[in-house]
Amino acid sequence: MKINTAIKIAAVVLLLFNGIGALYGGLHLLLHPDGSSLGISKDWLKHSPFDSFFLPALVLILVNGVFNFFTLWQLVFNKPGSGLFVLAQGALLSGWILIQVVMLQMVYFLHYTLGGVGFALMLSGYLLWKRQKASRHSF
Repeated sequence: MKINTAIKIAAVVLLLFNGIGALYGGLHLLLHPDGSSLGISKDWLKHSPFDSFFLPALVLILVNGVFNFFTLWQLVFNKPGSGLFVLAQGALLSGWILIQVVMLQMVYFLHYTLGGVGFALMLSGYLLWKRQKASRHSF
């Protein structure tokens, strides 16, 4: 298997993991903004500007759900610049996790997991982008 194919497969798996999790969690929090359907206490929001999970859920769905699946589509169908989209999704996920940790003032095991996914997406996106760029300039 070529290294480019392995990187692409890894990115697809990571994007699926992130996207499915974001839609699952986001939809639960959108429908139950008190966090009850996921067993999350509204006390988690005491250091944030939010009094419910509704707005964070909406952002989660759009940024790590919808944009994530758009990125997946770009990658699967070999669209130009798909590597940059993967890199951007990794940065958005990492930023999301960082902001979450700051606002919650706590670290949960999923922060480590998703932080690692974000880093891996940034790395794989960068590598894919470099290879895409190189293949465009080769004759």
